[in-house]
Amino acid sequence: MSKIALVTGAGTGIGKAVALALMREGYAVVLAGRRQDKLDETAAAGNAIGAQSLSVATDVSDPESVKALFAKTKTTFGRL
Repeated sequence: MSKIALVTGAGTGIGKAVALALMREGYAVVLAGRRQDKLDETAAAGNAIGAQSLSVATDVSDPESVKALFAKTKTTFGRL
């Protein structure tokens, strides 16, 4: 896998549209946002087209939450 992207706000609206567009272009996408249920919906839509993703509930205003996001990304994909 050569292309990995991280999209914040990936559960709804523009963030979801961007995440799905990247997945259609062959990216593995880390889906970040406040609501795990909405992130899981985006992931399911990506899975339907054969894309790979990682959903991580994240509060970008919390430094520890952001650190956890990047740690999970590195564990899953080895890099961003």
